[in-house]
Amino acid sequence: MKESSVIGNQTAPNQAASQQATLARSMRAAVLHEVARMDVRDVPRPEPGPRDVLVRVAAVGLCGTDFHIFEGHANYQTDRRGHPIPLRDAPQILGHEIAGVVMEAGREVKDLAVGDAVILDQGLNCLSAGREPRCEYCATGDSHQCEDYAEHGITGLPGGLADYLVVPAVNAVKRESALSHEEAALTEPLACIIHSSQAAARASAAGRYQINAPDSLSRVRSVLVAGAGPAGLLFIQYLRNVIGFDGLLLASEPDAGRRELAARFGADPIDPRAVDVVDAVLDKTGGRRVEYLIDASGAAQLFADMPGLIRKQATVLMYAHGQSGLDLGVLNNIQFKEPTLVSPVGASGGFDPDGRPSVYRQALRLLESGTIVVSPFITHRYRSLDSVPEAFAGAHRRPGYVKGVAVLA
Repeated sequence: MKESSVIGNQTAPNQAASQQATLARSMRAAVLHEVARMDVRDVPRPEPGPRDVLVRVAAVGLCGTDFHIFEGHANYQTDRRGHPIPLRDAPQILGHEIAGVVMEAGREVKDLAVGDAVILDQGLNCLSAGREPRCEYCATGDSHQCEDYAEHGITGLPGGLADYLVVPAVNAVKRESALSHEEAALTEPLACIIHSSQAAARASAAGRYQINAPDSLSRVRSVLVAGAGPAGLLFIQYLRNVIGFDGLLLASEPDAGRRELAARFGADPIDPRAVDVVDAVLDKTGGRRVEYLIDASGAAQLFADMPGLIRKQATVLMYAHGQSGLDLGVLNNIQFKEPTLVSPVGASGGFDPDGRPSVYRQALRLLESGTIVVSPFITHRYRSLDSVPEAFAGAHRRPGYVKGVAVLA
């Protein structure tokens, strides 16, 4: 009995030490474990390898893709045959628009240090993995389509709605200004807008109409941005402030607050609930229609309206996802007009000499310089992981919502 008591007194401190060690290796995360069911849980804390950095997550933008996954309308975590893996079998930590602070750097990392504020490219590619030779996609500036692509917060790798995240150091771009964490988190969506716009420019170069073409017959005179949510508002600013489009820029948006923001950023807004969009576009373009249409809405009705909106041989940038409810027969009259249809995703664009993603760096510099601003449309801030499940419970459908950001530090 006495011996047992001594053993017990010796093991109790060991058990406490073991528990403390376990806690030190854990972190909190918002875990999506079933469709529309998210809980904050303790999960293992990731450990950085020699080429990695451990990042304390400071802010995460909440994207439409996150909501689509949460609601069961999309699942990009797939098996080898491309079939979605159910959330009950493989829970996910969402969040791919990420800003944070380096807390630990691997022994091979020489250009980042503890305390550096960074934004993250959430996509893993050949350069992230240190693979040589690079696949054909990474070698030609399309790293978002890497043969072995994987993505934090989307394809099953843990995302930013957690205390910490580990990424290869080349996926972390150092911030050089006093830009807030929440604004910096929107680098990723802006990078997607830049990549999409550049892809559309390349495609339209072989077509009839180009923005800022020297020949007036080939010049885009009118643009319609369908949807003035975060993506649409970024497209408007990019068109006006970065590539200098000075023609007619229309924005169709049912929400009054978003229309006000679109007008503030240089667009002529249309309320599709008050007027027929096709009639409004015909009136505003003198019957000519638009040479460039950007779908930033994800509304299927746009495809039914498209034959009346676009000029023959126009360029259509299909940026948004989530369209549903229309028969493919709507494409008949669209195809008849012989448009150039462009459907880019992600923020590809090659790498800078230090291995960082060039388009992310371009986007960050546009935010840091104030060329593009995002604070006016960050309407909802969630100040802890515990408030994140509430953010997914329908807040994005309420009047006045434009963009939500989880501010975690």
